[in-house]
Amino acid sequence: MKNIWVPLSGQIAQQRKVETIANNVANANTAGFKKDQLVFKEHLTALSKGSDDIHIPRKEFSPDDFYHTQGAENAYVDVAGSYTNHDQGQLVPTNNPFDVALNGKGFIEVLTPQGVRYTRTGNLSLSKDGELVTSQGFKVLQPMTAKPEELRGPAAEALPSPEERILKLPHNQAITISREGGVLTRQGLVGSISVVEFEDVHALRKEGNNLFINPSEANAKRVELATTVNQGFIEGSNVNAVEEMSELIKAHRHFESIQKAINAYDSVTGKAVNDINKF
Repeated sequence: MKNIWVPLSGQIAQQRKVETIANNVANANTAGFKKDQLVFKEHLTALSKGSDDIHIPRKEFSPDDFYHTQGAENAYVDVAGSYTNHDQGQLVPTNNPFDVALNGKGFIEVLTPQGVRYTRTGNLSLSKDGELVTSQGFKVLQPMTAKPEELRGPAAEALPSPEERILKLPHNQAITISREGGVLTRQGLVGSISVVEFEDVHALRKEGNNLFINPSEANAKRVELATTVNQGFIEGSNVNAVEEMSELIKAHRHFESIQKAINAYDSVTGKAVNDINKF
């Protein structure tokens, strides 16, 4: 019955896929959401144990010796991991001056109770304290004006803390946000939204509430950005609900097919046990 783990591993992998797709579909209307996808691989006994276990035996051949599978009967499906698809979402007009959508690879830098995080969610608002915050209440930060070499090493200790970079705006004043992230009122430029790009966007770790963690400052790019800030727009999710539902149906069908294979294994084993008892 050890071979039952082969289809069972496939069933577990399909279950993971169903859960991932279901989460994508649930966030199809979440602003700035980036869908997740799984990566599968096949574990092969021949690759992990080498050729010593699959050589032709030095003995009188039996019929079984002519059907070497090189350990394929012990292969199983393994979920190698998941990754986030960072494709651009559609920009949806809202006519709300506090809404911003990023067009490009950048992220808005925000301060959370757990520290600095990055997000594409741009439905912002003004708190009672005059701080520009996201829909979850995370505070939008202003960019660091230091040179790239000053952001690393001992010189970084003299830079402003995240709490000192919180973007504050005057109440009851119309605002204009430039494509570079500058925030203007009738008093002129009162601050800027910190937009950060990354050398390797796949190095970011996804967190809840549409937040991402950057593991290293060396991965951050803060100058000469190609990302533009678009006021009065929201970036929609990059989830295509029709495609995801199609993948969900296929995953369910694969799951059911594997379940039939497991039932067949169970039936064969049951018959073998019953027949042996007759003797």
